[in-house]
Amino acid sequence: MNLHSGTMKTLPIPRGKLTPNRPLNDLTWLRVGGPADWLFQPADPDDLATFLAGLDPAIPVFPMGVGSNLIVRDGGLHAVVIRLGRGFNQIEVDRNRVTAGAAALDAHVARKAADAGVDLTFLRTIPGAIGGAVRMNAGCYGSYTADHFLSAQIVTRTGEVVTLTADDLNFQYRQTDLPEDWVIISATFEGDRASPEDLHARMAAQLKKRDETQPTKDRSAGSTFRNPAGYSSTGREDDVHDLKAWKVIDDAGMRGATRGGAQMSSKHSNFLVNTGDATAADLEGLGEEVRKKVFQTSGIELHWEIMRVGETAPK
Repeated sequence: MNLHSGTMKTLPIPRGKLTPNRPLNDLTWLRVGGPADWLFQPADPDDLATFLAGLDPAIPVFPMGVGSNLIVRDGGLHAVVIRLGRGFNQIEVDRNRVTAGAAALDAHVARKAADAGVDLTFLRTIPGAIGGAVRMNAGCYGSYTADHFLSAQIVTRTGEVVTLTADDLNFQYRQTDLPEDWVIISATFEGDRASPEDLHARMAAQLKKRDETQPTKDRSAGSTFRNPAGYSSTGREDDVHDLKAWKVIDDAGMRGATRGGAQMSSKHSNFLVNTGDATAADLEGLGEEVRKKVFQTSGIELHWEIMRVGETAPK
C-alpha cells in the first residue's frame, strides 16, 4: 500500500507516523515556518531504513532535529521531513564511552554521562539533540563534538545503515561532510573520567554563565552567525580571538535592531529573537540586514549558523 504526495508520487506506508501537510512552526524553537509536504516520525531504525529504501528517489528528504537551530521559511518545505522521537533517544554508558540516540537532548546526555563520571560537560549548554550536534560539530567553552566523537550510525537516503568515523565526517568549524539527506540515528562519544560531583558543579557554573550572558528566556535559535575568527591554524576555533560575531554586530550598530517581530537581542547581539509575532521572513530578513551592515562597516562577511530551509511565502 502507498500514499500519494502532493506531487502524486507514492510513499511507502511505515509503522511510524506519517502526516501530510504538517505545519512545522510548533516544532522549531523560533516558532515560525510553513508546512512540510509530509512529516515522518519513524517507530525505530528498521522502520526508517525500510521507508527510505522504498521512497521514490526523486522525493527530497530533510532530517529535522528538535528545531533549535532552524528557520523554516513561511512557504513551507516540499519534502518528507524526518523527525526522530522516542525510538531514538536512548543513552547508554560503558566505562568512559557514551552512546546516545540522535534524538537524545544534548543536556540529557551531558547529565547522564556526568552521573557515570564521564566528562561530556560541553554538551550541557548546547541547545538541541545529538544528531544536530554531530552534523554541525557543535561546541561550547573550547570543546567540540569532534574532540569526543568515535562513530555514528547513519541511515542513507537509500535506506542503508552504515557506521561512519570522524574521518568519514571530516569535522570542521560548525559543519561536516555528511550529506543533507542522510539521517544520523545514534553516536558514540568518549570522555575523560572525573567525579560526578565535580562534573555537575562544572555544568552548574556553565549554566550560570550562560544565563547571565544569553537571552535564555527569549524565543531564539542560539547563535545566529558563526564567529568570524573561524578556525585557527591548528584546526580548532580560536576561542580567545577578539573577533566574535557579537562584537562586529555591535560595531555595526545592530544590537537591538528590529524588523517586524524579529529582534537582535539587546542582551547578546548574536541572538536572533522572535519577540512574539515574527514571521520567518522577518527573522531571515533581519539577519540579512545585519550581514549587510556588518560588511559595510567592517568588510567582514558573517556566515549564518542557523540553518534556513524551505520556500518563501507567495506574495
